[in-house]
Amino acid sequence: MRLPLSLLFLLGSSWLNAAELKVATLHPLLSDLARKVGGETVEVVDLIGPNADPHHFEPTPADLQRAEGASLFLAAGLGLEADLPALKSIARGRILEVGASVPVLYAEDHGHSHEDGELHDHAIDPHWWHSIDRFRRASLIVAEAFAAASPAHADEFRKNAVVYRESLDALERWVRVRLAAIPREKRQLATAHAAFNYFCADFGFEPIPVAGLNREQTPDPAQIARLVGNLKSRHVAAVFPEKESNPKLLQAITRDTGIRSGEPLIADGTNVASYEAMFRHNVEAIVNALK
Repeated sequence: MRLPLSLLFLLGSSWLNAAELKVATLHPLLSDLARKVGGETVEVVDLIGPNADPHHFEPTPADLQRAEGASLFLAAGLGLEADLPALKSIARGRILEVGASVPVLYAEDHGHSHEDGELHDHAIDPHWWHSIDRFRRASLIVAEAFAAASPAHADEFRKNAVVYRESLDALERWVRVRLAAIPREKRQLATAHAAFNYFCADFGFEPIPVAGLNREQTPDPAQIARLVGNLKSRHVAAVFPEKESNPKLLQAITRDTGIRSGEPLIADGTNVASYEAMFRHNVEAIVNALK
């Protein structure tokens, strides 16, 4: 049976408009980055969604079905996704750990980066996206990965990455102007867990986390007592909860110290529309509490 010409045209138009490359993401901010770099050429399947915790995401059979046909999986890497080894054993597409190609910080180093490739005793901090510079680097890493997967659109991906990098340049200029309102002696960032070391290193803050690199690393009573003493002795102006964390411990600390609680920060990029929206929210919250 011959199909009507009009139907053939519609089918052909749909095929022409279909995305050339399918990419699955394991972090909400990488979903935003993939869309910025890929444009209409890339179909982005956000496996984690807006509310899940990237630290503990475990793909379900339904997630894997949605990712069927993906040539590339984007992960934050550096140990953030606990279930990544299991995914590597079953995923058909290439898994790119974006954070593995950016300079890393170590949890105890408080702002000193290591690029020598040598092993260190400190735990690697996986929250690299809180550095705008590293996210800029990530845009080029993703663009090259897309170019390798779809060479016909390589120029498009690279141009998109340049445009996005320019928007990140503008974002960083805005951040530095806003943070200039905070005196140097007040640049102490006390947060629910150790997620903001990269932000502190880039913008001249001292990180004072309540918990460790993930929210399950909660302090014991002796550690809490030392933390309270540290906060008091340093005259810390505010303690910042996180939108994704249980606020009870921080509420107890603010009650015991008299230090005010700042507006909750966004640590892992969940419940936010974009990378820029996350950064603007966090900076405004920090400035409003510490200026």
